[in-house]
Amino acid sequence: MTASTGVRCSAAPEGGHSSHSSRIPALTGLRAVAALLVVGTHAAFATGYLTHGYLGGIYARLEIGVAIFFVLSGFLLFRPWVRAAARGGPPPSLTRYGRHRVRRVVPAYVLTVIATYEIYTVFAPGPNPGQTWHGLLRHLTFTQIYTDDYLTTMLHPGLSQMWSMAVEVAFYATLPALAFLLLRVLCRGQWRPALVLTGLAALAAVTPAWLAVVVTTDVLPNSAGMWLPAHIAWFAGGMTLAVLQAIGTRCRAGVAVAVAVVLYLVVSTPIGGALPGPDPAWAPVAKSLLYTVIATSAVAPLALGSPGWYSRLLASRPMVWLGEISYEIFLLHVVAMALVMHLVLGWPLFTGSMPGLIAATLALTVPAAWLLHRVTRPQRSPTRARSAGTNAASARPRCETESLSSGLSSAAVIGDPAGRKTGS
Repeated sequence: MTASTGVRCSAAPEGGHSSHSSRIPALTGLRAVAALLVVGTHAAFATGYLTHGYLGGIYARLEIGVAIFFVLSGFLLFRPWVRAAARGGPPPSLTRYGRHRVRRVVPAYVLTVIATYEIYTVFAPGPNPGQTWHGLLRHLTFTQIYTDDYLTTMLHPGLSQMWSMAVEVAFYATLPALAFLLLRVLCRGQWRPALVLTGLAALAAVTPAWLAVVVTTDVLPNSAGMWLPAHIAWFAGGMTLAVLQAIGTRCRAGVAVAVAVVLYLVVSTPIGGALPGPDPAWAPVAKSLLYTVIATSAVAPLALGSPGWYSRLLASRPMVWLGEISYEIFLLHVVAMALVMHLVLGWPLFTGSMPGLIAATLALTVPAAWLLHRVTRPQRSPTRARSAGTNAASARPRCETESLSSGLSSAAVIGDPAGRKTGS
């Protein structure tokens, strides 16, 4: 495996990955884990648990779920382009790619945004600068983060997690161009995995450079720390795994998981940012790089076909079921948590029990997420599914549907340009 992930892996014999399944159930299960991490860190913020010393730092870093989801998206969506390049075939259809992304993301997202704005016409627990017609339009077009002062102009407390949807959609729009540059221009139309990996390393380097500019200068708007360049290293980690899978690289789960756990404990210290209080200028860069390694390490054994306990656990039926609705859980859990905390439990902000809030939020969110999933993504009939699997189009490289849009996470709190945490 490349040095950027910090995980020792070995190359499998030639052809060892040729039969790797297009669908990896364990990755769906991993999305469930990431979604639960996000719910947990939001609950920790709302109940004031982030101030509990080093333990509070561990709770805050549960936001690693967003990095895991971005790595998953980079891997699953870049993989069809990599496979096409490795086999010397045509790249995936851009029309098909765009249609799948819209169908996968937009219906549930639009329903959630509109419903949340409706709820907040009568539910107003605190300041809400985003509850305007302009705010609604910006949220519906995934442009709410592109403003000079997001926290005071566009932040909607029922949709604070949607900043990461704006980043994800920006990646969707950018990926075809990145694939063309990496696989066609850089490699001159030939399959040169080493050169692609070098290009991905350069792409990942954009993130620390961007964050350094955001933190130390006034060149960029103060919301630029939420834009795609600030997170492109996470996507690049997943894209790297797509290349490594194509060349038959293996990764041992025990090593990868150990690396992820140790570095998670490290990033929970002031190295990843002081909690509470302002962060030093270097903290956002350090945290982002550590998140890249942690999230890539969590995905690597599953993406690179490592059998064992890790894969079996995440591929279990309950985890896969929860992973299938993880996108809808992401969409709904923030507004559900607000309603539960203020109307059901009656807890003022920064009070109450973190475990209790998690349990109550999931009790409301999971059934609603399942219903939203059924309404916006109806299952195909078996006959239709069989016919779809036998037509000529199914033989072309496909853009995977197991992307971040199936379980997009959000950061637990909104970061300002200096890397401080200001709440979700």
